[in-house]
Amino acid sequence: MPSKYRPQIIGWIDDLDKTADIWELHYDRFIYANNNYCAFIRKTFSDQIFYTCLCFVAIILLSILIVGMVIFIFGFDHELTLIGIIGFITCSFALYLIIPEFYQNAFSRRGNPIIFNRQTGKVYVNESYFFNFKVRRHLKLFLQPKKRRIQEYDWHDMHGVIIHNSSRHPLSTSVLMVCQPGTYQVIDHVILESGIADRGLIVRFLWGWLNGFMKFYESANIDDGKYKTAEEAKFKKDMIEGDGWPEWMVEAFNATSLEELAVIKQKYNINP
Repeated sequence: MPSKYRPQIIGWIDDLDKTADIWELHYDRFIYANNNYCAFIRKTFSDQIFYTCLCFVAIILLSILIVGMVIFIFGFDHELTLIGIIGFITCSFALYLIIPEFYQNAFSRRGNPIIFNRQTGKVYVNESYFFNFKVRRHLKLFLQPKKRRIQEYDWHDMHGVIIHNSSRHPLSTSVLMVCQPGTYQVIDHVILESGIADRGLIVRFLWGWLNGFMKFYESANIDDGKYKTAEEAKFKKDMIEGDGWPEWMVEAFNATSLEELAVIKQKYNINP
């Protein structure tokens, strides 16, 4: 049975219902929560270091291969020329795909945080512009390695799905499908959790806890994050300050109603 969301995402396994889980959450990507909002990172520091090094090595090797293919093209031998052309195109496309992966790991030292405010039903995303599923990118973007994508979404319009990477040892990823209000028509994607080698168990567990939090279930223990509930100032200093978050949005993390959120936006001249 296919996903109910259209267009369907590549690698789809299952749609996730907004049902809550009653278990505690001890998880390295759950970093902070209080009575108003919770925060997750999508990349751990160790993962970022590993993939940054891996991509850097791949970029160096591909660059060397591209130079080699250019030499083959002008080698005055028809067979070598054909090999050179095919190799040049293949290596160039691989480099085109790997550079964004390098950017989003090397220039996202805070782990691409995502904030869920259960009082207002808003979700705030601050991530590398390259932290997505896009393949087609304008070449000028490759000159902006630190480019960010900062968005506010309505939780009501976000729905979870699980996808995998179709490898021998599949890694599960949970994706928030942002839909047109009241429809299953997808207008945006937000990666919630990526690269989990558990066939979706942790992904489902995290999804259940998050829904429990957003529904104010008491079983969603808000003091299990990396930073304890009383350490909000430290959390913001370590994870939020200096990472490009708009001032109004940081204030909106703790908004306790849509009316209070409207006042904050009016204060900073933000369109509703």
